[in-house]
Amino acid sequence: MSAEIETTVSGRGAAGRIVLALAVAAPAVIVRLAGVELAPVAAMVVFGAAVLAAVALLMWASEAARVDISGSLALAILALVAILPEYAVDIFFAYTAGHDPAYAAYATANMTGANRLLIGVAWPLLVAFAIFAVRRRRVRGERDRVTLAPHRRTEIVFLAAATVYALVIPLTGRLAWYDTLVLGGLFAAYLWRIRGNEEGVEELAGVAATVAAQPAARRRGLVAALFVAAGAIILAAAEPFGDSLVAAGADLGIDEFLLVQWLAPIASEAPEVIVAITFALRGRADDGMGALLAAKLNQWTLLIACLPIAYYLGGGEFAGLPLDARQTEELVLTTAQTLLGVAVLADLRLTRGEALLLFGLFAVQFVLPAPNIRYVIAAVYTVLAVALLIRQRRHVPALIKSL
Repeated sequence: MSAEIETTVSGRGAAGRIVLALAVAAPAVIVRLAGVELAPVAAMVVFGAAVLAAVALLMWASEAARVDISGSLALAILALVAILPEYAVDIFFAYTAGHDPAYAAYATANMTGANRLLIGVAWPLLVAFAIFAVRRRRVRGERDRVTLAPHRRTEIVFLAAATVYALVIPLTGRLAWYDTLVLGGLFAAYLWRIRGNEEGVEELAGVAATVAAQPAARRRGLVAALFVAAGAIILAAAEPFGDSLVAAGADLGIDEFLLVQWLAPIASEAPEVIVAITFALRGRADDGMGALLAAKLNQWTLLIACLPIAYYLGGGEFAGLPLDARQTEELVLTTAQTLLGVAVLADLRLTRGEALLLFGLFAVQFVLPAPNIRYVIAAVYTVLAVALLIRQRRHVPALIKSL
């Protein structure tokens, strides 16, 4: 009897959270359907909240769906679903750039900002919360680092391959159709490589656990309904959210490029970061880092691969999305940071000192915002990465074998 009561209470709580997410998204959908135009800052808040609500629905649906999917492939799909709002906003910018060149800078700004936030902020945050969780529970274990399982080498080596290729992009001056083929191919190869991997079953909680506990037919119906609702919200909110970011920058006197580069990614990256931190607090830092790695690999391959396609469909040249001097600087800096991220994880450990290093170098970009400083910071990233790879060279063969 008590189990039935607990299930009922849990079900009501889950329904309440779903209703709350839909209520948060409702104003954006209503405003869009009614054709009402809001002031830029108000639109940014209304549509931004809707995007976050859609993310919550997507997360619950994708986690519950893992009852029917197992292994690293499920984690990769979860990461893909979690960052769909990032795709929606960035692809909108690239598509619009096809007929409005002013938007070309925003597409790359959003992409580079999202990628740098993951390594520069999300990874250090995960380490901080993992250390806190170990000390709070007073359990035996590593108190100053996060140690990854051996199967995480797959994500690391594919991330390394994409980073090596990314070094070529600034030399061509554009994101071209062949970049789509190479980076999209790398992501497809990654999914093929991890198919059927069995690394354990994720422990679900909250709404996802309640949905997953339903009978198979009902569970799949609920998951499908959550996906459809989230997709409809994203379709209604993504475009006006992107437009409002650009307009709000002018109204607030903020550099539009920086606003698009940081504010939009913070909103879209928040869900997977929250999930990763939750894993860390539960003593499952490896799972948290696995989610962040999958998200980073996804954005560094498939997201970039989508931009030239969106640009062409929006009316742009088949040759690809052009990069100006500022966009090139941002891409070089993002590539260098990713290279250091790969080097740091070569030994399957992320220590407190390494986390502080990643965050410190990320923070320097705001203390010293001059564009030419980007290349100096990128050089520092690169030198440190090479030095670290030389120091940890004995781990490189194991990474290569994971392909």
